[in-house]
Amino acid sequence: MEISPKVKFEDTGIAFRYKSDGELRKANFIFTIVNHPAVSRFATGAVKLGMSLKLPIKGIVRSTVFSHFCGGETIEKAERMIQHLGQFNVKTILDYSVEGEKTEKGFEETTEEILRTFDKAKASSQVPFCVFKMTGMGDGALFEKIQAGQSLTSQEEEAFDKVRDRVDRICRRGFELDVPVMVDAEETWLQEPIDRVVYEMMARYNQKRAIVFNTFQMYRTESLKNLKDAFHAAAMHNYFLGAKLVRGAYMEKERERAQEKGYPSPIHATKEETDNSFNKALAFCMDNKQRVSILCGSHNEYSNQYLTVLMERHSMPPADQRVWFAQLLGMSDVISFNLASAGFNVAKYVPYGPVEAVMPYLLRRASENTSVAGQSSRELMMIRKELARRKRASR
Repeated sequence: MEISPKVKFEDTGIAFRYKSDGELRKANFIFTIVNHPAVSRFATGAVKLGMSLKLPIKGIVRSTVFSHFCGGETIEKAERMIQHLGQFNVKTILDYSVEGEKTEKGFEETTEEILRTFDKAKASSQVPFCVFKMTGMGDGALFEKIQAGQSLTSQEEEAFDKVRDRVDRICRRGFELDVPVMVDAEETWLQEPIDRVVYEMMARYNQKRAIVFNTFQMYRTESLKNLKDAFHAAAMHNYFLGAKLVRGAYMEKERERAQEKGYPSPIHATKEETDNSFNKALAFCMDNKQRVSILCGSHNEYSNQYLTVLMERHSMPPADQRVWFAQLLGMSDVISFNLASAGFNVAKYVPYGPVEAVMPYLLRRASENTSVAGQSSRELMMIRKELARRKRASR
């Protein structure tokens, strides 16, 4: 499909003007490593080993990958990044990226931390959304058991009631403060009970506008149908649909599990099929913009350009609050900052949390950039293009 792009993603001067020369050289170093799979595997393996042995490497991690991909160890320490991005019309989505909590105490602590992000969002025009994962509210094994149709013990039923209560407390806070909240997607074998709770929250809190957003991983073969079904449910029950569209984060894990357990892969067979599904979802949301608000969580240049063209075709101004673009901090700056410069609503996902607790997130970033064809090469090419431009300009 040919499109006439409204925004081009080639101006590295705009893309990287928020980075100093030193920060740009650091980015060049990080993506040079990530761009070589063998070197990247060795580096991430060494970090995992060093952290498990409690070697004094936290400072090295903090000053390299952590400072590139994360905002800080606390909300307060992320403030500098929030304000810095805001100078360039790029907003912040604070993402508490601590993973692996397995106790009721841990789930409660995570819930309280998510609630704190709403206080920050209400107090700052630079934080337009909050976000959380339901596996931070309860044990993924419980969701898996529910999806499999297995009977729950009384203790498990009580635990799931607590999960729903935590999710309701978060969504209610978003409703009371008028701050939208996105629920991240999980693996397919956990997703159905998560969806049910999210749609329950939408029916409760999306009566006037989209406060609660569900996430659709468009690499799933069923996601386009699921999106349309979610829209029809919203229309039938007269509430607004919040849709965060992403390609997906668990492709290799999904395919391996499907093969191991002998069921068809729930993931599209090719990248082209995923791209097609994603872009069809964008068009569907735009066609139903009276009831749908959308966050395009994509690092794909074509999809972001396509959405700007759809907005123009629908006579929507760039700053229409029903449409947002989002990318991860430290990635795809050529998309984020060029869109923001053109007046579109743009936010960076800014992870935060203690260095050791955020390590699973950082290691996943390294793995994703290595495995996604061309992603790290594209990042590296743009970084080096800007370094060369700055060198010429300083002569």
